[in-house]
Amino acid sequence: MVERETMEFDVVIVGAGPAGLATAIRLAQQAQEKQQECTICVVEKGSEVGAHILSGAIFETTALDELLPNWQDLDAPVTTKVTNDEIYWFNNDNKATAIPHFATPKSFHNTGNYIVSMGNVCRWLAEQAENLGVEVFPGFSAHSLIIEDDTVKGIVTGDMGLDKDGNEKDGFMPGMELRAKYTVFAEGCRGHLGKQLINQFALDADASPQHYGLGFKEIWQIDPAKHKQGNVVHGTGWPLAGDTNGGAFMYHSENNQVVVGLIVDLNYSNPHLSPFDEFQRMKHHPVFKDILQGGERISYGARAIAKGGLHSLPKMHFPGGLLVGCDAGTLNFAKIKGNHTAMKSGMIAAEVIFKALCNAQAHSDLTEYAQAFKQSWAYKELHQSRNFGPAMHKLGKFIGGAYNTLDQNMFGGGLPFTFKDNTPDHCTLVDKNQADKIDYPKPDAVLSFDKLSSVFLSNTNHEEFQPCHLQLKNSAIPIDVNLVKFDEPAQRYCPAGVYEVQQVDGKDEFVINSQNCVHCKTCDIKDPSQNITWVTPEGAGGPNYPNM
Repeated sequence: MVERETMEFDVVIVGAGPAGLATAIRLAQQAQEKQQECTICVVEKGSEVGAHILSGAIFETTALDELLPNWQDLDAPVTTKVTNDEIYWFNNDNKATAIPHFATPKSFHNTGNYIVSMGNVCRWLAEQAENLGVEVFPGFSAHSLIIEDDTVKGIVTGDMGLDKDGNEKDGFMPGMELRAKYTVFAEGCRGHLGKQLINQFALDADASPQHYGLGFKEIWQIDPAKHKQGNVVHGTGWPLAGDTNGGAFMYHSENNQVVVGLIVDLNYSNPHLSPFDEFQRMKHHPVFKDILQGGERISYGARAIAKGGLHSLPKMHFPGGLLVGCDAGTLNFAKIKGNHTAMKSGMIAAEVIFKALCNAQAHSDLTEYAQAFKQSWAYKELHQSRNFGPAMHKLGKFIGGAYNTLDQNMFGGGLPFTFKDNTPDHCTLVDKNQADKIDYPKPDAVLSFDKLSSVFLSNTNHEEFQPCHLQLKNSAIPIDVNLVKFDEPAQRYCPAGVYEVQQVDGKDEFVINSQNCVHCKTCDIKDPSQNITWVTPEGAGGPNYPNM
């Protein structure tokens, strides 16, 4: 058995995203106000804070205004105000119809919001946390849970220096035990420890299945003559067809740059669909092409998004800890925003935990968190938009869209109907012979690109010869089941070219190129056999996003 160093803290926070850092800052603020010592540790699997952060992002400052009211004086990287909103229905590959604001849900409107890089916002938040005495440890993955007497007592960081078979290499360093009175899990969407906690403590027993989208984002340097700083474009329709929902976006940020992206809901049914290729051909629509042509693509990334909303929200408390932010699924998909609600969930967690610490409690089940969250504006937002996603799934794009516009604009989310989607995303694929094959055009290397050149722009890197972090429960299933029934959809739903089916000695073989993984978690979500489990690789592995 490996001997591990142990460190003790009052609170350990897993993940240096907006939820985790807001938790840390609010805890430290209260400790400072009460002149009480509170040791707080944040572990982050990225090589630096922000390296794994990918978000659109239109940022609503509601939570930041509460957390750090003087954020503008502290030089927060929140400076580009939204100046104009454009919303389109993409009729086909050449035509788009502008939709007036009164005909769209008011939750789509972005007056008063900012175009930001959430990676840079998180880097800044980490600085504020450290200024308050919080210890932030990037490059350390939270590999496993410490559970004793059915209570979470902390986490174990990942071992460094193992070969692909799990044997120790030269320079092997065992992970540390980070023990805490309370542990907060803020790993982001489909956090691998959060997933274990939900299963172990049956936190989702009363919830609908969580639903997800796969979000793509690229940053482009464009012709200054085409740049309109603060302009925001959203749209839906083409190229997504049939029962495939989602939406496109383009934001004019600073320095003659635009961010362009597509969100594809992962409840699609066609196993031949490739979300990556849908995104690439989307950029050929004139709404995007006219802006991007002549520009240079400088960054690429992809990430799953938890979009189930209130009906999919699990219980967020358990003995010894809390789930916050997208680890629980607090994103408000009606707004296409989750950073502000994630931060608020973390701030509430900090207040509940600090009160428990002041009362000399440790490792208790903080049941009061449920009521505190329910009394917050974040819960109110999620309640108002509770039917948004399920209505689209149940009623389709047109009727569902009309219902949502009526519900949000006229009734403030108060129509007395409840829509739920109880079909998990991995159960929606139809047999390959029942679905139309999709003929995607070859990338032109001007507006559209292949997966490998895209992964190169994500600066993804993993230490060689380490254990594969994409684990198969049964190695035969990809060929014997998924290939036969669904033409092995992992070849297409992965946005990084991780999965391939190759011919080896005349036989099909499933190949995992784990070094390409951008940590989007789509395989863990969409695999129809639920045969792939994403776990953390060695700390600092994965993408290194500079401004995403």
